[in-house]
Amino acid sequence: MPVIVVAGPTAAGKSAIALALAADRPSVIVNADSMQVYGELPILTARPGPRDHALVPHRLYGIVPAAAGFSAAAWRALALDAIAEAAAANRQAILVGGTGLYLKALIEGLSPVPAVPEPVRAEAMALLRTGGAPGLHRRLAAVDPAMAARLAPGDSQRLVRAWEVLAATGRSIADWQALPPTPPPPALRFVGLVIMPPRRPLYGACNRRLAGMVGDGAIAEVARLLALGLPPDRPAMKALGVPAFARYLAGEIDQAEAIRQAAVATRHYAKRQMTWFRHQSPGSHTGAAQWHVVEEQLSETLCRKIVTMVRDLG
Repeated sequence: MPVIVVAGPTAAGKSAIALALAADRPSVIVNADSMQVYGELPILTARPGPRDHALVPHRLYGIVPAAAGFSAAAWRALALDAIAEAAAANRQAILVGGTGLYLKALIEGLSPVPAVPEPVRAEAMALLRTGGAPGLHRRLAAVDPAMAARLAPGDSQRLVRAWEVLAATGRSIADWQALPPTPPPPALRFVGLVIMPPRRPLYGACNRRLAGMVGDGAIAEVARLLALGLPPDRPAMKALGVPAFARYLAGEIDQAEAIRQAAVATRHYAKRQMTWFRHQSPGSHTGAAQWHVVEEQLSETLCRKIVTMVRDLG
């Protein structure tokens, strides 16, 4: 059976659709959201709760501490394991998430960049903290000018990655990225659903969900995250809502303004996701995946329609 991928912007109803699909046949739901992998942010990342887990097995949710490093390559390896586990149990694998890089890595493959030892990664992070992103950019330009020219001086995440790969392997990450990607197992077939509601209802859903998160304790969750003392460049520290609520907890803004800033950031992120999925269909150009765009607002009728469509696709 094909692997079902439910993708699209935040608050589009992907998890509800995945549960509807899982109710139609024995399934396993696999996370494809780069923030839902972190254990400390169940509320703010809208991670499926105990009731959802009781209905159907969920994999790759809350598996990584916020202090740890994680990558698309690490997620891809775990996702392939989860898909194989589902197949062995004769269950439908349903991938759910809006992180396009993860889906692209899984379906199209990744260039074979070697793993970076943790001491090298720690050294790169120390350089970032000492000189900031511009300082690291200058260091990279001195030893790998071609790669430095491709990166913005403020792009700390990619600068650290470029530096650590060069330090660990002696080769520019550009050289590794030029190598042919490692494809997924040839037996895998992907059927993708891109859920793309009209913008106004989607933004309304973003606002309602954020209000619910605040009511459920999202601000206290951010306070616990901040108490860990993590560097600000850690991915979990950039999760939607964290920067705004961190400013509120620091006394820089009031709660209403923090909610407003978090809402704006969420809507902007949803817009970027919609743009990405409109122009990117991972694997479609190679025949590795078949994508179907669903431009409707979440409803019980839509869920039934999608279940029927997937059933017809086999």
